[in-house]
Amino acid sequence: MTTWLYDGSFDGFLSAVFDLYWQKRTDVMIRKEQDHVRGLFENVIFTPTVVANADRVWAGLTKKLPEAGLQQLFCCYLSELPGEEDNMVGFIRHVFASKQDVTSDFGNKYVMHVSRLAGKVLREKHKMEAFVRFQLTRDNIYYSLISPEYNVLPLIARHFKDRYADQYWLIYDERRHFGIYYNLQHVETIRLHFNGDYDPYYHSTSNVWAPEEELYQRLWKTYFREVNIPNRKNPRLQLQHMPKRYWKYLTEMKE
Repeated sequence: MTTWLYDGSFDGFLSAVFDLYWQKRTDVMIRKEQDHVRGLFENVIFTPTVVANADRVWAGLTKKLPEAGLQQLFCCYLSELPGEEDNMVGFIRHVFASKQDVTSDFGNKYVMHVSRLAGKVLREKHKMEAFVRFQLTRDNIYYSLISPEYNVLPLIARHFKDRYADQYWLIYDERRHFGIYYNLQHVETIRLHFNGDYDPYYHSTSNVWAPEEELYQRLWKTYFREVNIPNRKNPRLQLQHMPKRYWKYLTEMKE
């Protein structure tokens, strides 16, 4: 078995898939270069990304799959699970080998796996859209720090662009060390280099946040407290809809 390494991008993966078909190989594993630990007797080859080849694969998938099926495949890539490329390649092979849409062919193990995993990634996407809380910086940028289980930033960009089209905002993934920034025109991917003044959570003594941010947070906590009905408090239901791992990012949960 030969291992093909790619640069970790989605185009890089699709480019490697193109080479699989071009060379008619079935004895190859595709892995991300940055995550792979080479075995002692393993045959490893790096496959460069050729965007034109990646585009050809994607164009072929577009002809065979509905938009939902394409999104499911992309979600599997965003899951970042080790060895997930094997399932993605199996799914793609099944797609190209079939004359009809395979997204409902749950008798195929790859279709079932892709559907289930995509559902998990999309649920994480919806959680992030619901639980993101912005803090206003002195630069008049609304900033939010998140650490999702899956890499969902590419999926939530459109939601926040449509909802906050008249504001500068930045959502940063502290786990993956990159973020998405909206400059009132388009969303771009950025990486930040923090200095000693960086404070990921609001603190009144920090010089990062706008002077009025303390008032905003106090008002929001007051509102949350006042609308709460003690007799109807249901901690189990609250945890079901708002898992505890998200609490550190919620202003109303910081007491």
